[in-house]
Order: sequence, then structure tokens, then C-alpha cells
Amino acid sequence: MKKAVLILFAAILMAKLLVPCTIVAAGKKATRDGSVIVSHTDCGADSRLRVVLGQKYPKGAMANVYYGIQEVRRPLNDHGRVLGQIPQVPRTYTYFHSAYSHINEHQLAIGESTTSQRPELEVDVDSGKQIMTVEQAMIFALQRCKEAREALDEITSLMDRYGFLPSCQRGSETLAIGDPNEVWILELFSVGPQWDPQSGTGGVIWAAQRLPDAHVTMVPNWSIIKKIDPSDPKRFRVSRNYRSFAIERGWYDPDSGDPFIWQEVYAPVPREWATSRFWLFHTRFAPHLKEWPNRSLADDRLKGYDSYHQYVEPLSLYPFSFCPVRKLGIGEVIRFQRETYPGTIYDKTADLDWLVPDGKGGYRKSPLATPFPTRPWRELLDITHRRNVSKTEYGMIAQLRSWLPDAIGGVYWFYVDNTYSSIHVPVYLGCRKIDPSYRVYDPDRFSEESARWNIDFVDNLLYLRWQDAERDFKSLRDPLQDRFLREQEDIDRQALHLYKKSPLKARQFLTDYTIRNMREVVETYHRIRDLLITKYTNNKQ
Repeated sequence: MKKAVLILFAAILMAKLLVPCTIVAAGKKATRDGSVIVSHTDCGADSRLRVVLGQKYPKGAMANVYYGIQEVRRPLNDHGRVLGQIPQVPRTYTYFHSAYSHINEHQLAIGESTTSQRPELEVDVDSGKQIMTVEQAMIFALQRCKEAREALDEITSLMDRYGFLPSCQRGSETLAIGDPNEVWILELFSVGPQWDPQSGTGGVIWAAQRLPDAHVTMVPNWSIIKKIDPSDPKRFRVSRNYRSFAIERGWYDPDSGDPFIWQEVYAPVPREWATSRFWLFHTRFAPHLKEWPNRSLADDRLKGYDSYHQYVEPLSLYPFSFCPVRKLGIGEVIRFQRETYPGTIYDKTADLDWLVPDGKGGYRKSPLATPFPTRPWRELLDITHRRNVSKTEYGMIAQLRSWLPDAIGGVYWFYVDNTYSSIHVPVYLGCRKIDPSYRVYDPDRFSEESARWNIDFVDNLLYLRWQDAERDFKSLRDPLQDRFLREQEDIDRQALHLYKKSPLKARQFLTDYTIRNMREVVETYHRIRDLLITKYTNNKQ
């Protein structure tokens, strides 16, 4: 197949949707193997993955604070505009870099979800004096910290001193910060354009809550922290202005007798794209907890059209976290990250406009019906745009295990492009190089050398005949994904055997394993591409 044809075909079919960043986190007693899990579906544009090695710095060195880290159209080592500098530390740790950097060599992992905040709090790079974006603070934490609480302190102190600068649609931010022993959920709200770093007031409003070890939680681009007890530092940590800021602006009256509910004070009225993910996560993993709203289409195909009687429940219905009905593994998190709400009112393939005559006097679902209709398709067929969990730029699942050396215990399950159409490849923290195909991505130019472009090409080919092509796609993707999950125990054992003799040899083994897997992913998508274009070409329609 000629490269020019591939480029043209990809350009015609490629369509980007507004995509969600969803965090799923699990404590060590909520997982089957005792690992801590921090995951993140990511809409940051720069999915290029690279290892940034730790360095030593002389006394008095300064570190640049950048704006534009997520920009994919810059060279790999160009992080954008320098807004300022902060004192550098004597030594930094090795970490894995992307639009939102997630993990370092010590099994410190951070997942991110942009959240909504009051309009009065919004500020951008041109209207305020704040300089610390969340992606920059995440990098500093990964470079400087080994444990979750240490990273929590680092990020909040940087935000407080230098001011929290939103970088995604002026939104607030929520982070899941984890290590092999615990997870903290940190919510950050900005303080508006009037803030001055010389004023002595904090440059951020923040609150953090520890995830109980036996619990799981999910962040769907919305605040999840509710009541706060600052007198219990083992469970809560807060900024000095966490309550006073709201009182000064009249958003909370301490004399009212009402409790201070963080989520209600600083976040605006909830939106459906958040409540739908709250609903899905809780009905999936906590059906026993309470009676959740019924959004199944099993009893009524028209239920999704009845928005007039559809309740949008208050977020108080959903707890900060809960003990799941079954313990989670990496496979369960992968499946949730790929969710498209089949059989529910949010299922875009259930829209009646997809129905076509079946030749027998009835109707059937069109083979074109897809859970990811492009905007022109939605406009043509009058399909309501509902956010899936899936459909992002890239993402990850960080598996953190205390009983193994960091190089082996930390596994960074990394994927690129649409979660639904991709493969999570295991990247061990002992890995010191990434296959070039995962470092290459130019959104303006198709490349056979890019893992993301190869996966994105297959994702687009599925649109030729989604209902049938999806089965062929899964027949080649799923065995490889299952093998990665299945062989982990054996890889752990081999790596540990080598590590006891030579940590260097173990790291080389894990690097070779990671690169081999990445190359196999690309080769698999070449086979899927060839199968789909051959079987579903319009020459056969």
C-alpha cells in the first residue's frame, strides 16, 4: 500500500472529538494483587513518550518554569515559553515525560483530570501573574520526590508560592498522587486574575483527601471532595485559605448552620458528561452500595430520547470513594477506560437514526453504527453528543507494587490514541529507553514510523463498517493485550532473578522487553490495517 494513499485516507477520515480525562485510583487493599493503581485517560496533545534521566546540579542552579509543555508541534526537548525560574535541587530523579508526565523511577505516580471551577476563579497566561501549571508542577514533583505525601507537599507549595496557572480551558485540576502504599486526591482551584505574588496571599486554593486502602475512586473532570476535617491530617490536608476564600466572597456563610461542602462551594452546577461517568463507575463497581438511577435501554429503546423526564442527580449521591464489590486488576481498569456505555441512554450506537431496513419488513442496526460518530455524522443523523469514557489522546495505568524493587514493581501501562482502539503496553520502570515509534508523532503529517499514527489509522478504518470491522479488529488486538497481562508474572520472576545478581542486567532485560512489545504493537496494527482495508474496501460495497 503506497504511503500517499495512506496519508490521504487518514486525512479524510480523521476526526477529533472533545475528549475527557478520567482518573481511576485504587488502594492496595482494593486490588487483587495488593498493588496501588493510579490511572489517567489523557487529552494532552503530546503523546510522545520519552525517558528523562535524573541529573545532578551545582549549588545555586535554577530550573525554568515553562508554559506550553503539552504542545506537540515543538521539538521533543522544547517545552515552550519560559515564564520564570525556581531554585533547582541538587539531584533529580528519572521520570517518563509526556504532555502530563505520570511516573518516576521510585514508583511515584500522578494521574490528572481537568475539572470545572467558578468563573470568578478563572485566569490564563495573559491575564494573571501566576506561572505554575499543573503539568509543570507534576514534572517538578516527579523529579524531586519519592513518595505521594512528599509530592503533595511539593506541588501545593509551588502552587502557593508561584500561583496556579490553569492551562486547559481555564479549568481547575484534580490529581491522584500515588506510591506503592497510598493514594491522595488533590484538588486545585485557581484564585483569579487579581492575585499578586507579592501580596503574601496563597496563589491556589487546595484540598487533599487520602483514599482509604480498601477503596477505589474515579474523577470525571469534576470535583469529588465533599466534607473536610482539617483536624485529621492523616485523611485531609488543606490550604490556609481553603475556607476563608469562599467566606470573603460570599460563597459560604459560616453563620448559616450549613456544613462547608468543598465540592459545592468551588465547583459550578454539574454537567451530564460528569454525572454519566459518576453513574457508570458506581453502578459497575458498587452495585451493592445503593439504588442508582436506572439508565438501561433494556426495557425501552426510546428512553435515551426522553430528556424531558431524565433526572440529573445531585453529586451528593456519589461518595468520595467506596469499597468495590470485587477487587480490581489492571484488566478491569482497561475495560473501564474503553467504556462507550453500551445498552444505556448514553450509547450513541443505540440512536434510532442508525436503523436501516432488514429486508424482512423490519429494521436492524446499520453496520456503520459507531460509538464515536464524528461531528458531521452527528449533525447528519441528529445524534446527541454524549461523552464516552474512551476516546482520548493517550493515557496510562500505573501499577505500583511495594514488594518488588522499584525497577520491577512499577509498571506503566501506556497507550496512545483512542483508548478503545489501542493496546496498553507494559513499560517497566527499569526501562531506560523507549522504542522510537512511541516518541514520534506529528499531528500534521502521517508517518509509518509513528505508533500513534498506525493505531489512529486503524481507528479510522473501523469507520468503514464498524459493527463488523470491530470484531475483526478485536480478534487481533485482544490476544496481544491478553498476553501482556498473562505473562507479567513470568517477566517479574525473570527480572527479579537478574536483579539479585545485577540490577543493571535486569534494567537491560526490562528495556529490551518493553521495546520488543512496542514494536509488536506496531506490527499488529499493520496486520489489522491490511485486514480491514482489504475486507471492507469500498470496491466491495
